[in-house]
Amino acid sequence: MTSKIKSFGELKELQEKIKAARDSQQQRITICVGTGCLAHGAMSVADAFREELDRRGLSVKIDFRKTGCHGFCERGPMVILAPENIFYQHVGVSDVGDIIEKTLLKGEIIDNLLYANPQTGEKYVHEDEVPFYKRQTRTVFGMNSKVDPKKMEDYLAVDGYSALAKALKMKPGEIIREVVTANLRGRGGGGFPAGRKWEETSKAAGTPKYVICNADEGDPGAYMDRSLLEGNPHLVLEGMIIGAYAIGSNEGYVYVRNEYPLAVENINIAIKQAREAGLLGENILGSGFSFDLKVNRGGGAFVCGESSALFASLEGRAGEPRAKYVHATEKGLYDKPTNLNNVETWANVPFIINNGGDWYAGIGTDHSKGTKIFSLVGKINNTGLVEVPMGTKLREIVFDIGGGILNNRKFKAIQTGGPSGGCIPEAYLDMPVDYDELTKVGSMMGSGGMIVMDEGTCMVDLARYFTNFLANESCGKCVPCREGVQRMKEILVDITEGKGREGDIELLESLAASIKDGALCALGTSAPNPVLSTIRYFRDEYEAHIKEKRCPAGVCKSLITYSVDPKKCTGCTLCAKVCPVGAATGEKKQAHKIDPDKCTRCGACKESCQFDAIIVR
Repeated sequence: MTSKIKSFGELKELQEKIKAARDSQQQRITICVGTGCLAHGAMSVADAFREELDRRGLSVKIDFRKTGCHGFCERGPMVILAPENIFYQHVGVSDVGDIIEKTLLKGEIIDNLLYANPQTGEKYVHEDEVPFYKRQTRTVFGMNSKVDPKKMEDYLAVDGYSALAKALKMKPGEIIREVVTANLRGRGGGGFPAGRKWEETSKAAGTPKYVICNADEGDPGAYMDRSLLEGNPHLVLEGMIIGAYAIGSNEGYVYVRNEYPLAVENINIAIKQAREAGLLGENILGSGFSFDLKVNRGGGAFVCGESSALFASLEGRAGEPRAKYVHATEKGLYDKPTNLNNVETWANVPFIINNGGDWYAGIGTDHSKGTKIFSLVGKINNTGLVEVPMGTKLREIVFDIGGGILNNRKFKAIQTGGPSGGCIPEAYLDMPVDYDELTKVGSMMGSGGMIVMDEGTCMVDLARYFTNFLANESCGKCVPCREGVQRMKEILVDITEGKGREGDIELLESLAASIKDGALCALGTSAPNPVLSTIRYFRDEYEAHIKEKRCPAGVCKSLITYSVDPKKCTGCTLCAKVCPVGAATGEKKQAHKIDPDKCTRCGACKESCQFDAIIVR
């Protein structure tokens, strides 16, 4: 698409033309080529479909589309067959011929490609029947599976940029009032009301004014923003253009991690297409409003997700935060009025404009509106991206959508809010998830990461892991964060290595309070959360490590020993074969033994034993 769209009427005409040329009943193969499915080999499967359709002369009759992430990353590569929406998972190159021959040409279902409930074994044919999808409300993320992110026509075919056309006919203040009415809170972590931020930026003195999309998603295990930018970049662009018009900005930036190459590629393609179509640049849709933006690639520093550090990085300086005596809405990038929102926040805007603020405010809880995309990972059956209304219970997310805990083990805790979030125990599984409820139990929404832990997780070791991450990612500018988090890490390392001392728990609590009081930015003040929440809910585990030199979960190597239960051991010799240091020995069909002096506690014997004969104490 290279011709410029010069008016609202031309945009509407083009949308209708594209839709009219598409037959909703045409057979179509849609394959997810999001990053997760690509890692499973989705591109080879996509190439195989192309070749097979060409070879059979079916390329015209059967539509073929590569899309962004569908969310159910555990099951990739995934294929959807329209118009029936048949859902096939774990599709390999060898399955391609059968899918075309049996399902598309003969209407037969291929049983072994269907999703089976890990708990009941029940199989599902259609995508919307699969429990992972059935219980979600995929308002924002659902469009990912309908558009090829590299084709603007696909976005226009689902009425893309209609919200922009509607917004450009409104007065800027009217747009801001809709966002205020919607009570959209920033999805990047702080949860600050987006409408208020827009209002403050619009009223701030000084020009130019900037709008920025924060795509520097750096939480371990979180990839919501990345998948949105990879899978539906025009949706994010549309939200940004609307925001710029409302605020009075003509310049913007997308700050995205360079280590997300697909996101960088797709947003650049989308910007080029939008610019060529007249949706970016001078006199957008003949409205008289002009706006353009650039992509800035970040170097992957976690702290650059913080607004003032991001501004510093954009300005070419070291990515360090600054004290926020003056809000970014007044003095942000280059000390000019700046509105920063993350990818998911911008992606919500077109839906608010199209449906109205009241519609949006009708979803969710009293103070947390709309839906939220969560990255559900860890010891769970259905790993992936989940979008649910604010207020959905943790139990529903973990068990109904997530399919429960791997290998039928017992749920222990869920960590929300990224590395600076908190760990929530089983007692709060029926808690509705929103900004305020998560804060009450010592955690936070963050950008939406959720890491599920089972009974085999050591909570002290988990706190050590996240504190180590935060110590390594501290920019070092302020003493409380630079020295305090480092000292907390050292104490946790000592505890997990059997060197913990009486008073360490209290010392950790004291350090945490000082860091919260004195750190310069939100990343520093929230850094103690993993430690404080694990002490709050799992203090007995800390005490077992310190007083009894014991790791109840059997994880901390310095505190555990491996042995063999002679009553269960069948003498299969597998543990002896996998032991890298020869610590496991024994004769065939005789109970084996493990030499504690040689054992490195790598766990290979336990993982390989099929008779549960390895004892960890």
